[in-house]
Amino acid sequence: MILQEALSRLSGSGRAPCDLGEHLAGALASAVLDGGADDLELGALLALLEQKAVMPDELRGYAHALKHRCSRLTPPAASARPVVFACYRGVRECPHLLPVVALTLARLGVPVLVHGALDGGGGVAAAQVFRELGMFPCASLAQAQARLDDAKLAFVPAAVLAPGLAAALALKGRLGFGGLAQSLARLLAPFGSEALYVVSPSAAMGSALLREHLAAGELRALLLDGVEGEPFANPRRRPRIEYILSGSCSLLYDSESQALALPATLPAAIDARAVASWMRRALRGEAPIPLPILNQLACCLYGSGYAVDMNEAKAVVAVETGSLAAT
Repeated sequence: MILQEALSRLSGSGRAPCDLGEHLAGALASAVLDGGADDLELGALLALLEQKAVMPDELRGYAHALKHRCSRLTPPAASARPVVFACYRGVRECPHLLPVVALTLARLGVPVLVHGALDGGGGVAAAQVFRELGMFPCASLAQAQARLDDAKLAFVPAAVLAPGLAAALALKGRLGFGGLAQSLARLLAPFGSEALYVVSPSAAMGSALLREHLAAGELRALLLDGVEGEPFANPRRRPRIEYILSGSCSLLYDSESQALALPATLPAAIDARAVASWMRRALRGEAPIPLPILNQLACCLYGSGYAVDMNEAKAVVAVETGSLAAT
């Protein structure tokens, strides 16, 4: 009944797509996440939804449904807040540098959870780079919790955190629709309000919508324009990075208008093996990490509570990476 009502409102002949409203959007997302739609219905629904912009009240409904269908993890004791990254796309135009952010934070003792897709859909996924580095996806929540407690870093596939959402994401490969599901996956909150969530806008959910949604909620977040939708800074040009907490939004870094020259030591190729090889060298201090990535690291240290302010965060990054350029 809910699916039929949503399809009717979205596909009315001669009318622009309707705003579903918070209640219907939440009920619809609940039905989808609970497996209440067959692939044909779900494909038709996603196709219609991707023809319209997501409204703030719809996003509230979607997020409410996700909140109650996301498995929970416990922040490791006596540590900074966990930092959570959602990686559901592959990158095609530059190296996928999210793993170097995650590994550097974990080396400092900041727990890091990366969740997302196992492949890049034609691009290079974070999971593929992690695999080349010897870090494999967790097969269960218990394994993810153990890795967070012991190694401070875990990669978790969507199917482990939110099986219903994983089923919707799988349709993208088969039917070509799934941009909205990928965008919603970025709002999964396995630690509730006890973590820092690094969120990157998408075509379905732009910066203004996400800023409004995050500021109205209980989550602590960094909002940055990532690379092809992935939550890491462009190594050529630092994005705008905002810190959102309790209804307030603070600008930590403004976006850069001019592209930076990439360090000559960055991998020339963007395949997972080449990127992983460069990351090993960077983590040993043998290759410089691009300045925008250092800036993102400082923001993560501040938002996670590892550092009391941005000045301390920048200093820690400079010492840890052997760089004096984290400004």
